[in-house]
Amino acid sequence: MNAKNLRHFGLSMFAALVLTACGGDKPAEKPADAAPADAKSTEAAPVKLSGQVSIYNWAEYIPEAMAADFEKQTTVKVNYDTFDTDETLNAKIIAGNTGYDIVIPGSAWGEQQIKQGKYLKLDKSKIPNYKNLDPALMEQVAKMDPNNEHLIPWAWGFTGIGINEDKVMKALGGMPLPENPFDLVFKPEYTSKLKSCGIFMLDSPSEVLPAALQYMGKEPNSSNVADYTDALNNLLKPVRADVRKFGDSGVVNDFANGNLCVALAWSGDINMAAKRANNPKMRMLLGKGGIVFFDTMAIPADSKNVDNAYAWINYYLDAKVGSAMTNELGYATANKASLEFVAPEEAANKTIFLDAAVLKEMAPRRLPESEDARKAMTDVFRQFKSGK
Repeated sequence: MNAKNLRHFGLSMFAALVLTACGGDKPAEKPADAAPADAKSTEAAPVKLSGQVSIYNWAEYIPEAMAADFEKQTTVKVNYDTFDTDETLNAKIIAGNTGYDIVIPGSAWGEQQIKQGKYLKLDKSKIPNYKNLDPALMEQVAKMDPNNEHLIPWAWGFTGIGINEDKVMKALGGMPLPENPFDLVFKPEYTSKLKSCGIFMLDSPSEVLPAALQYMGKEPNSSNVADYTDALNNLLKPVRADVRKFGDSGVVNDFANGNLCVALAWSGDINMAAKRANNPKMRMLLGKGGIVFFDTMAIPADSKNVDNAYAWINYYLDAKVGSAMTNELGYATANKASLEFVAPEEAANKTIFLDAAVLKEMAPRRLPESEDARKAMTDVFRQFKSGK
């Protein structure tokens, strides 16, 4: 199978499988305006705009030349700020008067924010490149955003376990890697050894708790308050003293520089660290779980530069621009037209295009349905992190 066909096969397999992994028994309603299967890339339409567009995105999560190239094409100045967790973004969205024209929420949080009226309904006539999006993946986003009315995918990946294999094997001595990668961060017999080379966890309750609950055999987005208390007392507290650092995408540099050896982290960040260090033994481990996520673009209801926001979205959905997300950052794009521009080595990376057996063990990232459970998730994480 040649590289181009492999790329298309990989994304098609993922899209088909995620329908099973994320969709439950009832298939998703086909969203309005879904992209046709044979959509071709188009260049971003010439625009005559002025002023600025203010973007609020995750750290380490944009192709290097994207903002500058957008400014050249449109004459619109890009103001670009970053946040570290969905909780940080949510606090700003809830407070109102964000000052931003594009924000990048995880779709699990976007679902709640849409219900609260925080985002504009999209005028898809202003997004000519919308047709480049993969229909099957858009059906998954539609589970959180019915009919795809508010959210445009930025990238997708999974939360799992990344390792620096050389450092891990040295710290473990003669102990082999476990069958379940999550043992490395949740089982004291491993964490007690790995603390010497550095264990990292994301500084986010909505990232750590779903992974912990899944590891315990519970629903990752459980609405049972007792499940969170159980996770704290029987899983998290016993390993707290062994965790060196909680953080965000700063893990890329820490991992690449050899300051950490194991991370409960986002797949793209570990892939990026491996690239920076030119070390293929820095890698994500697959199997026995993981949390699949979609990060998405949305226009806040208080945006002051809506036309410029549409121009930014349309520019990002250009096929060549979209491929840079995978080629540079190690995250998969939902832009089907970009696949022909994805580098062969990225197309072959099994932590970007997931195999069937691996994906079936993963769960979609969703927030607990009940307010009590969401509060419990936050309280438990605070207690875990503080060690109290």
